[in-house]
Amino acid sequence: MNLARGKVEAYLLEELKRHGKIQITLIDPEKVEVDTASNTAVETESLGSSAIMVGSSTLTSPTKLDEIVQSIKKAVSIPVILFPNNITGISKYADAIWFMSLLNSSDPYYIIGAQMLGAPLVRKYGIEPIPMGYIVVGDDSAVSVVGQVKAIPRNKPELAAAYALAAQYLGMRFVYLEAGSGAKEPVPREMVNLTKRYVDVPLIVGGGIKTGDQARMIAEAGADIIVTGTITEDPKAKCGLQDIIRSIRTVGEHRG
Repeated sequence: MNLARGKVEAYLLEELKRHGKIQITLIDPEKVEVDTASNTAVETESLGSSAIMVGSSTLTSPTKLDEIVQSIKKAVSIPVILFPNNITGISKYADAIWFMSLLNSSDPYYIIGAQMLGAPLVRKYGIEPIPMGYIVVGDDSAVSVVGQVKAIPRNKPELAAAYALAAQYLGMRFVYLEAGSGAKEPVPREMVNLTKRYVDVPLIVGGGIKTGDQARMIAEAGADIIVTGTITEDPKAKCGLQDIIRSIRTVGEHRG
């Protein structure tokens, strides 16, 4: 029996139906303080973010993670979704968790080991799990090092598409193409386009998206959900994020 869809997943699908394309903000608990995190969440919600993801590619203090998730939950009405790098990335205060497998890791721990260890905690805390196939593109990010990734070359879109299709066939209900936090360039347009043509599940793309033009390009190529994180770490980035969200929504409206 397939895992039943929960409230947060249903909400995301409804947001996609309503807007065509949506943006989610990623907050890195290693790079912000508790009050900064809640302020950022409030700001991004006001600009049109559909949800807040909380997670880091590096080590995270479970205590600080709990404090940040709690502060964000109190400050916004949109869902808070965990984006864990390990079992230390699980907080009982979140609404949901991307229950994801790093498909192109060379270490079985990141493919299924961490998931096995974390599953009982997710069940115990009553966090909604959302199954996701996670695919890292390129090798110039922290996640590629930490996750021992067999990076997909940027000029080999067919490899990303094949991983994504395998994820769908395995029953994962979202696919995430990740260039990595702070990446110099986003996932290539051709890779996004081919992957979207291979899969029927919602396609998430993140990493290296810093401008409205880049967001528009990724959305037009086929991304359903665009994740931005680094841009929110700059207190002066409000206009940039507003442009990104507006560009994504414009593409979604025209495709609708």
